[in-house]
Amino acid sequence: MKFEYDIIVVGGGHAGCEAAAAAANMGCRTLLITMDMGKFAQMSCNPAVGGVAKGQIVREIDAMGGYTGIVTDRTTLQFRMLNRSKGPAMWSPRAQCDKARFSLLWREMLENTQNLYLWQDAVTALQIEQNTVAGVTTRMGVQFRSKAVILTAGTFLEGLMHIGRTHVPGGRAGDPASHGLSAQLAGLGFEVGRMKTGTPARLDARSIDFSRLEEQQGDETPGKFSYSTDTECIKKQIPCYLVYTSKEVHDILRSGFADSPLFNGTIKGIGPRYCPSIEDKLRTFAGKDSHQLFLEPEGADTHEYYLNGFSSSLPWNIQVAALQKIKGFENVQLYRPGYAIEYDYFPPTQLYHSLETKLIGGLFFAGQVNGTTGYEEAAAQGLMAGINAVLKLRDDEPLVLRRDESYIGVLIDDLVTKGVDEPYRMFTSRAEYRILLRQDNADIRLTPISYKIGLANEKRYRKTMQKKSSVESLISFVRQLSVTPADLEEYLKSIESTPLTQGRKLYDIILRNKITLNGLAEYLPELADFIFENGCSQEVIEEAEIQIKYHGYIERERHIADKMTRLENIRIRPDFNYSELTSLSIESRQKLTRIRPSTIGQASRIPGVSPADINVLLVYFGR
Repeated sequence: MKFEYDIIVVGGGHAGCEAAAAAANMGCRTLLITMDMGKFAQMSCNPAVGGVAKGQIVREIDAMGGYTGIVTDRTTLQFRMLNRSKGPAMWSPRAQCDKARFSLLWREMLENTQNLYLWQDAVTALQIEQNTVAGVTTRMGVQFRSKAVILTAGTFLEGLMHIGRTHVPGGRAGDPASHGLSAQLAGLGFEVGRMKTGTPARLDARSIDFSRLEEQQGDETPGKFSYSTDTECIKKQIPCYLVYTSKEVHDILRSGFADSPLFNGTIKGIGPRYCPSIEDKLRTFAGKDSHQLFLEPEGADTHEYYLNGFSSSLPWNIQVAALQKIKGFENVQLYRPGYAIEYDYFPPTQLYHSLETKLIGGLFFAGQVNGTTGYEEAAAQGLMAGINAVLKLRDDEPLVLRRDESYIGVLIDDLVTKGVDEPYRMFTSRAEYRILLRQDNADIRLTPISYKIGLANEKRYRKTMQKKSSVESLISFVRQLSVTPADLEEYLKSIESTPLTQGRKLYDIILRNKITLNGLAEYLPELADFIFENGCSQEVIEEAEIQIKYHGYIERERHIADKMTRLENIRIRPDFNYSELTSLSIESRQKLTRIRPSTIGQASRIPGVSPADINVLLVYFGR
């Protein structure tokens, strides 16, 4: 056994798994160190992947050659495409997963990845030589050497769990915390902060009266996350359920507020605004007598259920009493109560866009250590950290995805440019070019980029190019095909659309509401024959339809994005002295000096840097 590697990844969560897989698949000898090899990519909280904006991120990870989409598809219990009633920029895939199988499949994928090695242990220190990382030291006293290290410790750094007035060190229920790294990094000059997250009680399905709950089924025709051909859609879906709290439930919960670590000053960390605990909801929405909850299965072969929306750190007996007042839960049995967890993170303005730290060369941070929340955000950062660690060892330029190229680009730019004051969660509203960044075209946007750097393989690249060609051919065909009023009289009548008064190009007809290519194909043999003869999949048909219907919006957004990209091409030297530019405001000089933007575009997004300040920089740089 050798103890020298190109890249070491610390932590086997969602970020660590994607980082290790990417680095190894790009040809680097990679070591993944985790405290428990039975919990790779563990779903510590909600047993689901995707959702609003998060689903787009997973499709982007898959388009780049990551594994999260493949593992999700193979372990899906229920699939839903959220926001179908809105425009395609808002469509977001979400899958309920089998929690145990998800982790086991990740292990199988990792163990069968060439160049990837595993070690079960805890890292207690980094080896630093001349401001460059040189390896790690573990709790067992083993020293591993490497040229780069990716830290993906999640909630484990000095993790502390809270249930009422009980406080237990740990990274999550049943797992120890990680000690030593935070203190070492603070000693090296890193800013260290504290954040908090939480999870709800887990319930025994045998004690729940499901007949009194509102059933929530998945899509009739379930979709999938991965663009690859070797994934199968789920054949039999398991339902979720809607549950509601009541005034009586709220009164019981309020009786435990005095013992709540959130309210008595015990918890110092900042919690997630968009995934609050139930006690936070009662404070924020004091006049509301009911809150909607989602009861979700944790696996196909377990009775364990997750109560989404009931995250809590209240005393366990208060949690039990409140749950038993919910309709259908009168006899509920718990597997374990909910709890909050505090952990250390490092404000991400200390990173370059490559996710390499500014203080220590070759050291990368990814996941919740950067102040994010969510499996999807963590996995995306892990993927990019793995890619950029390899590119650094090759002496190549880092891969920095632009905000008009991907949600991953928006995520990383937000982190390193704006920083975080609460756990960061991705939303479609954070992306100014979301019409360009749809879930349906992630492969067309990103697979060629990934193929160029050597991550996405030849088979995936060719499949993407074939899809792009098929979409273009289908759009070209409908542009040329003319139809008469008689051709579509019956179809237009069936969908209550205004009848044609003269012949038109089919392209113009598709622009109408309710008109679909699938619907047209039932009445136009020429279209049906073209789709069949050219093997156009449903994915191709949907992509072509979106491009036709939203062509004007897409082109307008592309034009705006291209104008903004010009600012991204004006680079700023890393050692530029902003204090010399007295025309800049004092706040702007301070923010620019601290964050050190690499381009004018990045500088324009720093809070506190005004448009007037950007104009000063443009004049200085001769633009």
